Amino acid sequence: MDTALDAAFWITSLAILLLLVASGFFSGSETALTAASRGKLRAAADKGSTGAARALKVTEDNERLIGSVLLGNNVVNILATSLATAVLTKVFGESGVAVATLVMTLLVLIFAEVLPKTYAITNAETMASRVARPIGLVILVFAPVVSAVQILVRGILRMFGVRTDPDTKILAVREEIAGALSLGHEEGVVDREDRDRILGALDLGDRTVEEIMLHRSNISMIDASLPATEILKLCLDSPHTRLPLYKDEPENIVGILHAKDLLRAMHKLMADGAVETTELESFDILDVAMTPYFVPETTTLDDQMRQFLRRHTHFALVVDEYGALRGLITLEDILEEIVGEISDEFDAEREEPIAMTEDGAYIIDGTMTIRDLNRRQDWHLPDEEANTIAGLVIHEAQMIPTEGQVFSFHGFRFEVMAKEENRIATLKIRPLEPV
Repeated sequence: MDTALDAAFWITSLAILLLLVASGFFSGSETALTAASRGKLRAAADKGSTGAARALKVTEDNERLIGSVLLGNNVVNILATSLATAVLTKVFGESGVAVATLVMTLLVLIFAEVLPKTYAITNAETMASRVARPIGLVILVFAPVVSAVQILVRGILRMFGVRTDPDTKILAVREEIAGALSLGHEEGVVDREDRDRILGALDLGDRTVEEIMLHRSNISMIDASLPATEILKLCLDSPHTRLPLYKDEPENIVGILHAKDLLRAMHKLMADGAVETTELESFDILDVAMTPYFVPETTTLDDQMRQFLRRHTHFALVVDEYGALRGLITLEDILEEIVGEISDEFDAEREEPIAMTEDGAYIIDGTMTIRDLNRRQDWHLPDEEANTIAGLVIHEAQMIPTEGQVFSFHGFRFEVMAKEENRIATLKIRPLEPV
């Protein structure tokens, strides 16, 4: 009888040990496959790693992956605990239940949870590649049960008014990246400039040309009916390479003049060593002008950048739904949303849009965009309802404020310092609490 008891004890103990190994495998596999970088796995798969390719395929459906692994993990844990309770009850009697609970809690915590998960986090991509094949088989075997559980869970949630979309991901890729960058910046791992550049690139698909275009009131234009010599002088005096040409009224854009095209035409006129008056009088500036390229103001920055690259041009005029001129946008404007302000030796010296006062407030140009202000100061003012900081004040105040008026919202105090007609020219902004 003792021999039979000893044999049963050791066989059961061996089974418990194997079940703990299986539990550790499931726990480590879940951590490795969810923590592994799909970018690194894709790079390894492109280099010929079949394990990485399997890991990518396995992680395509996270819900089914996690459901199958949790099912397998719970089965082996419950079975191991039941066996331990049975064998220890025979050895210790009624107190065997308490002993089994204590022993299995320690064994599962150390060897089936903490140890394998720590290793998996440290070597996520390597372990994910190794466990992808067996986990794929587990998913295949448990697929019917997992699907039934999913249907049951959604049914129960629906009874309480909670509806779930099986095709909706919990976190979009953009939010995952943005969250990781923000966390990295807070921990000092990611520089603010690097964070802003990456987020700027991710935001291109959500922002329109209207938000960053140069308003038509600030566009430098040339009257196409002016004499060629005057057009040449205006072109040389301008810091811009491309200038719109208009006829009769600024709204009527008839061409885009490139400085190089004009200089080439003038050089051609000088081929005989001199430029005759009659040649200048007969010179038509539209002969060297490019056809204007118009884009809707609702075009996203991502689409517009692709259009610039496809058309091999850097300059477009922005129009509204009625075809009226709203402004202009260049490829440089879009790139500045990613890398920040770009200046060259021909750019006019720009006045600093932000000045700090002795009492800790900020004097800010009202035309400064909310996005630029947030990036410069690391603030979080909303830019959904307005593009500029002056526009935000008007939106929140629901009125055109007067000079000296003060408003408080979004954690800041806004004072209107100067106005130009109905436009807020300068604002004094002070955080209500340290930021």
